[in-house]
Amino acid sequence: MSTLNERLKQLQVIPVIAIKNADDAVALSKVLVENGMPCAEITFRTPAAAQAIKNMREAYPDMLIGAGTVLNSETVDAAIDAGVDFIVSPGFNPNTVKYCQQRGMPIIPGVNNPSLVEQAMEMGLDTLKFFPAEPSGGVAMLKALTAVYPVTIMPTGGVSPKNVNDYLNIDAVVACGGTWMVPANLIDNQKWDEIGALVREAVAALNS
Repeated sequence: MSTLNERLKQLQVIPVIAIKNADDAVALSKVLVENGMPCAEITFRTPAAAQAIKNMREAYPDMLIGAGTVLNSETVDAAIDAGVDFIVSPGFNPNTVKYCQQRGMPIIPGVNNPSLVEQAMEMGLDTLKFFPAEPSGGVAMLKALTAVYPVTIMPTGGVSPKNVNDYLNIDAVVACGGTWMVPANLIDNQKWDEIGALVREAVAALNS
């Protein structure tokens, strides 16, 4: 079985999704899988998140599904119960990290400076989220961090078709998180064909 990092590196881009209606989750996951992006980070920014993850997991057992915007142990429990493969947090919260480690659940916490990277490494973590990537200095900042620290990185926040390959060309980057191929308004209006086209474009553009 592939490790989480191997799967992330193979996928290259993880769509970051805030879904408002859990009933849309199966149709959305179908679009992602059939157009070459069999993965999703469902953020706990909406009340529908846990049920959406459950619906995706039941419909597509082999999808790589993460839970994003996980801020506390209660959300960790909800995400694990829903069937996620990994946890993502916007910042570095040692309590949340410890709880995930106790439950045997991989977590990719957010960092954007040397001190946070060192704190994460001290807790045994070697895969981190660089967030918010562009406001935190973008590619230049990430190159500076990864020149010093032996970690792998998932940049998220401001990643777009214009800069995604700039990030992916950094050796330490395992994958990028992005929202551009899954706009909330298209999900809300069930524009599956339009989302499918955006997903295909995103896949085709990777290191092309």
